[in-house]
Amino acid sequence: MSTSAYIPVFEIKRGKTVESIHNGSIAIVDVHGNLIAWYGDPNAVTFLRSTAKPFQALPFLEHGGQTAFHLSPREIAVICASHSGTDEHVEVIRTLQARAGVSESELLCGVHQPYDRPTAEALAQRQEQPTANRHNCSGKHTGMLAYVKMEVNEGKEFPSGLDYIDPEHPIQKKILHTFAEMCGLPVDQIRLGVDGCSAPNFAAPLRNVALAYARMCDPEAGNVVPFERAAACRSIVSAMMSNPDMVGGPGQFDTRLMQIAAGRIVSKGGAEGYQGLGLMPDALSPGSPAVGIALKIGDGDARGKARSAVALEILRQLGGLSKEALQALSSFGPSFPVHNWREIVVGEGYPAFNLQR
Repeated sequence: MSTSAYIPVFEIKRGKTVESIHNGSIAIVDVHGNLIAWYGDPNAVTFLRSTAKPFQALPFLEHGGQTAFHLSPREIAVICASHSGTDEHVEVIRTLQARAGVSESELLCGVHQPYDRPTAEALAQRQEQPTANRHNCSGKHTGMLAYVKMEVNEGKEFPSGLDYIDPEHPIQKKILHTFAEMCGLPVDQIRLGVDGCSAPNFAAPLRNVALAYARMCDPEAGNVVPFERAAACRSIVSAMMSNPDMVGGPGQFDTRLMQIAAGRIVSKGGAEGYQGLGLMPDALSPGSPAVGIALKIGDGDARGKARSAVALEILRQLGGLSKEALQALSSFGPSFPVHNWREIVVGEGYPAFNLQR
């Protein structure tokens, strides 16, 4: 994608001099498909990374996974998660795996250290190596494997030699078609790539991803979402908002935002500076429609601070969070002090955009 799609959204100042500038693009769409606000190029095409996870879980639930395996809301939330690898996350995943007949050894997500620092330190003290269940995508992969097990249990035969993460595998094709339909796009307009966890990932215009999040938050609007899918959307959104600790973990932006927003906002970030948000009906004002937000920090936001700050500034400008809620989230932004190693304040990070409407 051309870098001209991205324009300045966040600046970091040292003293009185701007030291760094993060460029980005934003799209805000209501459930009826109206582009109600934007900044930069709302049609910028880029990969969602983990922001796609709720949609990757959607066909599993739509085709009966919740009933087949008696999934709890916490298990649904962890399937949609980029979790921190805490013992609690692993316990929920192991319980789900046992019920679905999935083995940790079947996961093809790889292995990394837990995001949660106390957990990583505890493993090191025990001289214990992390396993696949500590991977932030292990819930998603467990959900995909459970989907395969469910189909096999119902007599479905799959082509031999295809891993569950192969783009040609029938469940991956179902995921792709479901995502495209939620975005209101033909499937051939979704660009494919391989995610960090080796599963397929999608690139789509920001405004279409925002539409997908709005539809997930109010799937009955406009009668464009099939009945079974609408029920799955409601289950996913409810599970994520009621179990935000499963979606991220201690100190994670998605978790804290959903805790503070208390049933009004669903939030899912992705790597390389991507963020998706869904606002429930009435979240902005009485009678307001469901709204989806998709934003991308063009340089990937390596430290992960610009994305959350920009997301909060978007919500502030829209009136989606009260002053009290913004104060409770102030460690993430919209502005924050820059400290040196002696904890002396030496500068400030702050938003540098006004939404166009």
